Amino acid sequence: MEEAPNRRFKWLSRNVLCLGLVSLFTDLSTEMAYPIIPVFLNEVLKVQPLFIGLVEAIAESTASILKTFSGYISDRLKKRKLFILFGYGLSALSKPLLAFATQGWHVLVVRFSDRVGKGIRTAPRDALIADSAKDTHFGRTYGFHRALDTLGAILGPLAAFIILALSSNNYRLLFGLAIVPGLIAIAIILFGIREIIPEAKRLFTFSFQQIDKRLRIFMIIMVVFTLGNSSDAFLILRARNIGVPATMIPLLWLAFNVSYFLWAYPAGLLSDRIGRRRTIYIGFMVFSLCYAAFSFNHDPVLIWFIFIIYGFYYGLTEGNMRAYVADLTTSEVRATVFGIYHTVVGVTLLPANLLMGFLWQKFGFQTALLLGAALSLISGIALIASGRQLSREV
Repeated sequence: MEEAPNRRFKWLSRNVLCLGLVSLFTDLSTEMAYPIIPVFLNEVLKVQPLFIGLVEAIAESTASILKTFSGYISDRLKKRKLFILFGYGLSALSKPLLAFATQGWHVLVVRFSDRVGKGIRTAPRDALIADSAKDTHFGRTYGFHRALDTLGAILGPLAAFIILALSSNNYRLLFGLAIVPGLIAIAIILFGIREIIPEAKRLFTFSFQQIDKRLRIFMIIMVVFTLGNSSDAFLILRARNIGVPATMIPLLWLAFNVSYFLWAYPAGLLSDRIGRRRTIYIGFMVFSLCYAAFSFNHDPVLIWFIFIIYGFYYGLTEGNMRAYVADLTTSEVRATVFGIYHTVVGVTLLPANLLMGFLWQKFGFQTALLLGAALSLISGIALIASGRQLSREV
């Protein structure tokens, strides 16, 4: 009877656990600051929605280019931990600099540096997770990682709420304290994570022909979806516009992340059973409904429920998209393919955020959000319509 728990969690390796904890503390640090940044930009630094879109577009998209390079170099050098350490380290040390921002471009530089760190670490980290797990457990493995990542995203807004309440909305103090959990994450990387060298019987080479056809089709669908999936900073701005107090924004973000956390692991188990594609399709439909609800809702109470349902979308998709990429790659080139995937999605965020900011400022929030809902619906239909090419689930 004592061995049952071990058998039940035999898929949970040391690296998977440590990488989950690293993401937990890093997201705690990030989410202390992230939900406040659009409020800080808009209300303290007095910048317009288009500039907020520009900040998110440059931060996410330009940095995303690094994901392909870091993934490729990681595979070529057969090293993961070095890139993970440098990437998380850069993010941890850059976020507190928000405390010194006095102009919008200062925030842009800090956000860019933070996302460069994410660009460097993401592909090697996702590859190391797969290298440390069995392919039959990819759904639950990535689901577990996203769950711990989201637990940090729960604790971050909660910490932000407490700090802001005790400091009379001192945003700069909040940004400065974000370094503490970031340093804990660095310590876990240094002392907890073990390098796993990908097996290779020949000199590393890569060509785009090595990317599975099903994965190429999926990336095209993700481009369409991402064009309507701009930064969540706009959803926070929408919440402020309809009357949610600034002091309650961290708690609103907390409610969203609690929902995400509760669904992340069960959604991974679900995809292990019914397939990644079906699970992601459900997520696209939930996204479309949420964006439509964000566009039509004017009730500051109802928006809490919409954010909670929005967390359901994240739980269904974030881990399972990574699991699907892992399903269709080999260990030898896995970081490279993860890098390409993340870069394709990340670069698409550049026009996505600029488009959202432009439409919001020119035609209003409803037009901007309904475009996101429509593109998600189209992506879900395309995912089903491409069933013959993507039908073989792992």
